[in-house]
Amino acid sequence: MRILAREPTAVIGLGLVGVYAFVALTVSFLPLHDPLQISTVRLAAPTADHPFGTDALGRDLLARVFYGARLSMEVAVLSVAGATAAGGVLGLLSGYLGGLVDLAIGRAMDIFFAFPAILLALGIVAALGPDPRNVVIAIAVVYTPIFVRVVRGPVLSLKHRDFVEAARTIGATPVRVIGRHIVPNLLSTVVVQVSLALSWAVLTEGALSFLGLSAQPPAPSWGVMLNEGRQYLEFATHLAIFPGLAIMIAVLGFNLLGDGLRDALDPGQR
Repeated sequence: MRILAREPTAVIGLGLVGVYAFVALTVSFLPLHDPLQISTVRLAAPTADHPFGTDALGRDLLARVFYGARLSMEVAVLSVAGATAAGGVLGLLSGYLGGLVDLAIGRAMDIFFAFPAILLALGIVAALGPDPRNVVIAIAVVYTPIFVRVVRGPVLSLKHRDFVEAARTIGATPVRVIGRHIVPNLLSTVVVQVSLALSWAVLTEGALSFLGLSAQPPAPSWGVMLNEGRQYLEFATHLAIFPGLAIMIAVLGFNLLGDGLRDALDPGQR
């Protein structure tokens, strides 16, 4: 933590991510209006009672933005966790075993890399149906090959290091070698990649929601709110500004945190 504190970028990113996480985890306990409650106060500008204003149906925008943070975090965390687990295992197998296993996994990942990430995610969700759970699957599938590459490279180097060779010499099983000597040396690289992946997952969920492929109205989703607000940009800009700012803060926070972690955990920077 002391090393991390020396990186202003990481500190700022951690602060933004902390605010995002706090809102997402505690939104049910905050004194907010019902995000689905319709009223006659429609398209109202920000006031004391409605700090973010209201939408076209009179729903409180502050409550909808805050509840949207919870949905966004759920999708981002679950999808990146799935990608990390699948990509980590495949990357370890590919790098440690080598040979035909490495070749087979590498060619399979090349197939996924042949498609633009957002188009592949869009295609998967379109095939499975518009639902946040399918967005989780799509993002996990898209990001798994990236984690395979991120893990495989260091493993190729680590498996020839002296401490790994020594462990093999004394009879350690491959599982023990990987678990005790290789995985701990990968954690810093994986942590940085996880932070950057979370930013992309938040952005992708918002984009798919905007296109109608994730949460469906009246669910409080940032992408849905942006889509609903675009037709009122001329006279009710707050409908798009606040959900857009929420996405920007979350994505910026994860990106800054990832950049700061990379600098803090790089031995060349210390």
